[in-house]
Amino acid sequence: MHNIMNQKLSNRINDMATSATLAMAAKARELRQAGVNIIGLSLGEPDFTVPDFVKQSAIKAVEDNYHSYTPVDGYADLKQAIITKFKRDNSLTYTASQIVVSTGAKQSLYNLAQVLLNPGDEVLLPAPYWVSYSDISKIAGGVPVEIKTAIDTDFKVTAQELEKAITPKTKMMIYSSPCNPSGSVYSTQELRALADVLVKYPHIIVISDEIYEHINFTQQHASMAQFEDMYDRTVTVNGVSKAFSMTGWRIGYIGAPEYIARACNKMQGQVTSGANCIGQKAAVTALENSPSKIKYMIDAFKERRSLILGLLEHMDGFKINKPQGAFYVFPDISYYFGKTLRGTTINNATDFSLFLLENAKVATVTGEAFGDPNCIRISYAASNDDITRAMKQIKEALLG
Repeated sequence: MHNIMNQKLSNRINDMATSATLAMAAKARELRQAGVNIIGLSLGEPDFTVPDFVKQSAIKAVEDNYHSYTPVDGYADLKQAIITKFKRDNSLTYTASQIVVSTGAKQSLYNLAQVLLNPGDEVLLPAPYWVSYSDISKIAGGVPVEIKTAIDTDFKVTAQELEKAITPKTKMMIYSSPCNPSGSVYSTQELRALADVLVKYPHIIVISDEIYEHINFTQQHASMAQFEDMYDRTVTVNGVSKAFSMTGWRIGYIGAPEYIARACNKMQGQVTSGANCIGQKAAVTALENSPSKIKYMIDAFKERRSLILGLLEHMDGFKINKPQGAFYVFPDISYYFGKTLRGTTINNATDFSLFLLENAKVATVTGEAFGDPNCIRISYAASNDDITRAMKQIKEALLG
């Protein structure tokens, strides 16, 4: 029956992978509904509530009767707040015609793939990379090309590795810094080394995903667009989901060369139109305020990072590095491959992740989805209690 149904669907949707993070969250939800106490360390979602000053502006927008369709590319005052934010936090200068507001940074990325990629165009993905980069590229006819990195080099791609992966078909590179899933942060020097390679290939557009910008323990955030010779070929993607804990409000945005912004506006005009009005009004307030207002969240994440790294250090078979941003650890657990735990043979990271869900009652995500089959992603956007309990349960499950 399932196959007959699938035959009616497009090849496009049948060939698409389900988002591994959302699939794991759904599995954990099902188990919870069946009465199993699952600790969720799978979602990239801060566990803080939205700051009160942001909530107040949303309430005011409702009371001020904001309810109509919004401009496709975003309210003028939000675009202005984004321009101010780019200048203040990133020393990047954009004009209103270079900004497009979307329903989350995920839609921003989807728009970019749709307006820039033709079938057969290659998309460089330094691996590990965020799960959806690959399928977003494929839907647009692009061919994802993974550039493998390793835990020993903090999962960062070098200039040499980048150059080796470039072919005449390369059209785009997508990377995130701070990185989801590895937590790696590229320094200005490291990005400059990559830029030195990219300037030789003017046909390549760089998509710099900076959604975790503020959750950065190095105090140094660098953007590819800050280099004059890369500005016209870089699209900076950001949003309010992670820094302001506004994941469900769905507001993302880009700063881009004008012709790309115009194309994204055109695409969005046919697909969703403008992002929701209340979320946009709240985002104006979020972005106009100093990042120092959300420092309490960053401090909490830093404390949790110390906690989880300390607990993982005492865990057999977990090879860890110290992530410099975001709220994930990405341990290499290949030590367990080929071993049998509680009657289950572990062949890969997916097996290991499912083993932890069933035996430790902890939801994580397989690294396979992020282009690294040796690792799993553990989110520490959870309470200290949950983190401590989860690590204890994992340790017990592995002891058999």
